[in-house]
Amino acid sequence: MTNAIETKGLTKRFGKTVAVKELSLSVPVGSIFAFLGPNGAGKTTTIKTLMNIMMPTEGSSEVLGVDSAKLGCEQFGQIGYVSENQEMPEWMSVERFLNYCKEMYPTWDDKFCDDLIKQFNLPMKQKIKSLSRGMKMKAALISSLAYRPKLLIFDEPFSGLDPLVRDEFISGMLDITEDENWTIFISSHDIDEVERLADWVGIIDKGVLKVVEKTEDLGKRFRRVEVTLDEAAEGDIAYPKEWYLPERQGRTIHFVDSQYEEGDGKIREIFPNCTNIEMSGMSLREIFVVFAKKFMITEL
Repeated sequence: MTNAIETKGLTKRFGKTVAVKELSLSVPVGSIFAFLGPNGAGKTTTIKTLMNIMMPTEGSSEVLGVDSAKLGCEQFGQIGYVSENQEMPEWMSVERFLNYCKEMYPTWDDKFCDDLIKQFNLPMKQKIKSLSRGMKMKAALISSLAYRPKLLIFDEPFSGLDPLVRDEFISGMLDITEDENWTIFISSHDIDEVERLADWVGIIDKGVLKVVEKTEDLGKRFRRVEVTLDEAAEGDIAYPKEWYLPERQGRTIHFVDSQYEEGDGKIREIFPNCTNIEMSGMSLREIFVVFAKKFMITEL
């Protein structure tokens, strides 16, 4: 098995509304895959379909080599799940909650669980209802890690967490997964947070997958470019299709090159009278914003 998750033409409709449209993606085993998109983009619907909570309208999906529609106890015992809307038995203490979860998983690792409790400084005697949101998320995380699943699925895990707790959560995840061959599929619109984690990125908008690529490759091929001409450009300029969001202000032209190659030969070929070219790398957030603007302009 080379892919922990694989979908082919996955589609989910609610009446006339298409929540997910012909989604085809592969999540390699051992990867940390960030599934990005604005609220309402189709991220949670995709996850619910993968987990056999919802049936697809069309297409198919496999999780850990098994058709999502046929996932059973054996597979769910290898999947950890943490969601912003996760319901927990708030009347239980943290200790009782973890002991309750332990009985469901034959692979539960007591020592690993104890190490996680110490790492996250979790108050075992407190009832879940009295915990802060950050502590509740940590309790949910431990309950999903202690049995050493092969696949971890996070649905907006950072929602509502303050910056310090987010940083602790991410640092903990990085420490925990460093020596494990776990696959992590993380759905989020908090792009700054997942950039530290992800080695693969998928961007979904209005149910349509716009890009899926290694984070490193995505960063290598995107550059913000500023070109200064020796005189103001006149008339329309035929910009290559891989140059996104071009803007012209007198002698200065700004655009984003989505297929950057070392050097500036192509730019000088199109602007032979340029006097200066400046190129800079882009963060994952900046790349995401470019995609969002491009999609919006295309649809108008």
